[in-house]
Amino acid sequence: MTKSLKELLSGVLSPEEITQIYNSYDIIGDIAIIRLTEVSGRHRGDIAEAVMSVHQNVKTVLAQTSPVRQGFRTRELRCVAGEDKTVTRHVESKCIFYVDVSGCYFSPRLSYERMRVARQVSDGETVVNMFAGVGCFSLLIAKYSHASRVFSIDINPTAFKYMQENVRVNRAYGRVFSILGDAREVIDARLRHVAQRVLMPLPEKALEYLPHALLALKKSRGWIHYYDFEHSKKGEDAVEKVRLKVAEKLADLNVAFEIPFGRVVRSTGPNWCQVVLDILVKG
Repeated sequence: MTKSLKELLSGVLSPEEITQIYNSYDIIGDIAIIRLTEVSGRHRGDIAEAVMSVHQNVKTVLAQTSPVRQGFRTRELRCVAGEDKTVTRHVESKCIFYVDVSGCYFSPRLSYERMRVARQVSDGETVVNMFAGVGCFSLLIAKYSHASRVFSIDINPTAFKYMQENVRVNRAYGRVFSILGDAREVIDARLRHVAQRVLMPLPEKALEYLPHALLALKKSRGWIHYYDFEHSKKGEDAVEKVRLKVAEKLADLNVAFEIPFGRVVRSTGPNWCQVVLDILVKG
């Protein structure tokens, strides 16, 4: 994303209309996803044209017409310009990801975070990714570390289908293992005490699933990358609020731990943000 929508449209819409524009948009492969208000929706053609003029590779502009739903984290999308499609090929950090943006969750805004985690994985580690989506975290780990195995779990059949395809095109067979199912049930049945590192990139359910992340750790020791949404007013520390919540949960579970790192990953709305904690579990 090189320019905000407000910058792109400053010469097309009036100053009053500009205030009704969502400033950010996502580019996933050759698809752009924008959000429209009632006012900006009347100018969707101008908005789509502005985006496509800057991003020559964009063949489709989709408008998000619903919030991200709980569960599979999908959203309703409507084509406003270009080819009417939702499947694309996205390249990130030399990995290829095929994704159906209407049937799977995918955010290009997590690219830094995915690489940050991948760079921490030590040689020979077994990793459990509890909410893998189309496999982004898992495949970057396979490419940029010498992890022994990455168990890549998702409950969404559409995401699972594209995860399998992405394992194939990135030649990660034998290292990334795609598993369809609820992470709690999969860990209980198949992945108890196998991992040195667990990823929890589903903020809506991370606290609820934390006991199962602990169950996946070998000898109850290792790293958990924990993601959560947090509301913070002016002067409040969102990272500290999440840290206190997680610390209370782990204390209730009689777990010895440290939380040496936490950061705000991105803003998700007014006074809301996504936070990550790197938790070192000691037993």
